[in-house]
Amino acid sequence: MPHGPAADFVAVGHRGAAGHEPENTLRSIRRALELGVAGIEIDVQFVDGELVIFHDKKLERTTNGRGLLARHTFAQIRQLDAGLGERIPTLREVLETVDRRAFVNIELKGRRTAAPVSALIAEFITHRGWTSEHFIVSSFQRRELRAITDPAIRIGLLLTRPSRLYHISARHVRAWSVHPAVRFTTRKFVENAHRRGWKVFPYTANTPKQIAHIKATGADGVFTDYPERVAQTP
Repeated sequence: MPHGPAADFVAVGHRGAAGHEPENTLRSIRRALELGVAGIEIDVQFVDGELVIFHDKKLERTTNGRGLLARHTFAQIRQLDAGLGERIPTLREVLETVDRRAFVNIELKGRRTAAPVSALIAEFITHRGWTSEHFIVSSFQRRELRAITDPAIRIGLLLTRPSRLYHISARHVRAWSVHPAVRFTTRKFVENAHRRGWKVFPYTANTPKQIAHIKATGADGVFTDYPERVAQTP
């Protein structure tokens, strides 16, 4: 994914294709693949010894469950309806569904996620024919990112509004890419990040105006709930 012209600009399906299907479900991921994404972003939490794909701390917004995700057993989590009859999937199920057809951006949402995620990535690289280029591990949580010890794993540092000193945090976590919020992404920031050797993937652009803006900044790609709009937007 070089810093090139617009032709190299990639669409990363946000929580699959969350604009079309229930977010962070296998159905959403399959839809994103059908829409031709280069990458898929999903949210990972470590609950009851399992890596589950879920964004929120609480269940109400996206499932028929109630209360905190962390206070449920894996068996209880699997009984929930995550939308249109979909279950909350595991990271292993997501990787098996993607099957190297796109890279997977794994966002670490909770504590203690780094070690089990690293172990699963190592398994898929060693035994399943995946490569390190099939993965980006991202988070707002610097401590979790610093716990990723394998230098082959690409790290993405999530930023809301990048400060002038963002580069210190990026170096500290050994970032490969930086992921700023769309509304705070400027050409000046992208050029600065590129000079320092980092890719830039802003989140989350859904309207043609937002996507056109991000393309104009020279970013390498964008997270979007509507992946098909990236190719449709000049």
